[in-house]
Amino acid sequence: MNTAISTGIALLLLTAAFARADTADRAQQLPPAPYLMAGAPSFDMTISQFREKYNAAHADLPIAEYRAISASAGENLTRAASKINENLYTSTALEHGSGKIKTLQITWLPIQGAEAKAARQKALAYMAALVETLAPMLTPQQAQQRVAMLLEKGNGVRYYSQTEGPLRFVVSDNGEKGITFAVEPIKLSLGPE
Repeated sequence: MNTAISTGIALLLLTAAFARADTADRAQQLPPAPYLMAGAPSFDMTISQFREKYNAAHADLPIAEYRAISASAGENLTRAASKINENLYTSTALEHGSGKIKTLQITWLPIQGAEAKAARQKALAYMAALVETLAPMLTPQQAQQRVAMLLEKGNGVRYYSQTEGPLRFVVSDNGEKGITFAVEPIKLSLGPE
């Protein structure tokens, strides 16, 4: 269990890795993750409210309770993670105080062998269920298509994002180290002020 929690913590921190320079395998420094920026928006729900809504709609793809991970010094977020299985995790960053969600992420650690195809299908199903929960205007089939398209566009890319309406979809492909799919809220501009 401690190994699973440690792995979950490592995966959550991995998704924020594009906020730091990794000169060993990157030619240029990537900008900080948008949800880490001051004034970044949050979803209008807590992680408990999300889980309740998600699990009610997707009983066949349950998410267990998230466990808090200690925040880094100076960071105004609480990080939490939940293990789905040995190669699939979900994580989040929450506002201090309100507990509202800044980002929701699913990280899949690709496996080799006979179980690889089934593991990939399960990861894609969880990602689509996440999209469907946060973008209820999409049908289950549209959510699956959206995830497939985003993963294709983000294939082999350390950070790929696409904004659609009030949501930002993020794919971070770290090869054998895992693929993280995230959904984050964005601020919408209402026009000139």
